[in-house]
Amino acid sequence: MPYGERQGGVRDPFGNLWWISQRLASGPYAHDPTAESRVAATSRVLSAPPSTVWDAFRDPGKLARWWGPEGFTNEFESFDFRVGGDWKFVMRGPQGAAYPNHQRFVALDEARRFVTCHVNAPHYVLTVMLVPEGDGTRLDWRQEFESDDLFRRLAEFVRPANEQNLDRLEAVLSSGR
Repeated sequence: MPYGERQGGVRDPFGNLWWISQRLASGPYAHDPTAESRVAATSRVLSAPPSTVWDAFRDPGKLARWWGPEGFTNEFESFDFRVGGDWKFVMRGPQGAAYPNHQRFVALDEARRFVTCHVNAPHYVLTVMLVPEGDGTRLDWRQEFESDDLFRRLAEFVRPANEQNLDRLEAVLSSGR
């Protein structure tokens, strides 16, 4: 194992070694400004405080209910909610097709920031920021793909799928369960 990983760094699927205290501390996203052509981003104001929204990410029972586009279900195999921890699951589409997923938690700042890297293809880094806004939370969702070409191939699906994902999150938050 390389020295950086032994010392607490986390390697993403692109080969970058993340030092949370350095790489992510320089700004809310600390992303490559030249990467905008391969980013799907959206924001939404939710009618729940950041701690409640955070709980919907942290609790695997809640997360399984809302993660993914409309009509998709999730079967979690593992969910190690800590920096460097793995989250493995199978997402099933409305027609029953199975989509294995492997995410690794890169940064977890309670009720503020959630960063994962998608280890298996398609490779991307997802950054979710939770910002208090009135009695609710502004959720900023930023999905940075490995390449411009990959993003161009997926953009038509990813953008509406992310909105459906947030619709489902809102439904879970509204239900109070």
